Amino acid sequence: MGNPAGVKRDFDALERRRFKAFGLLRKGLSEAAVAREVGVHRQSVNRWAKQIEEQGREGLKQAGRAGRKSRLKDADLKRFEEGLKRGAQALGYETSLWTLERVAELIERDFGVKYHAGHVSWLLKKLGWSCQRPTGRALERDEPAIKRWKKRRWPELKKKPSARGAQ
Repeated sequence: MGNPAGVKRDFDALERRRFKAFGLLRKGLSEAAVAREVGVHRQSVNRWAKQIEEQGREGLKQAGRAGRKSRLKDADLKRFEEGLKRGAQALGYETSLWTLERVAELIERDFGVKYHAGHVSWLLKKLGWSCQRPTGRALERDEPAIKRWKKRRWPELKKKPSARGAQ
């Protein structure tokens, strides 16, 4: 089942729910009744009951965090963000555009930790950085000429509503 995207798990609430189920099982309620009461699938209650048999109440304590721990510490993240702010040109690239590959290279160079380019986006998200696409504009672009064209030529080319459609 899991959580909706972007919703973090409340490990304390999950533990409270398991302990509530533990209390109801001790009172003699069936697994199905406990499942309905705490709002979980019957199989979850069955799994908890087995944990209680094997480990007692301690078996229901929270496991802690989900997923693998980050290989970058909090202090490293601060240094990492400073490296991002310096720009990709400081890393030797011709443009200041950060790609995921470049970010992965920055992490490997500064921290000795190798990340796959596809996996660095969560680090950027954690720091509040978002995907930005640069505007693709020609270096030879003549802004005054474009303004003139939009002001004079475009109105001439623009289709006007027919006499029937205009009321």
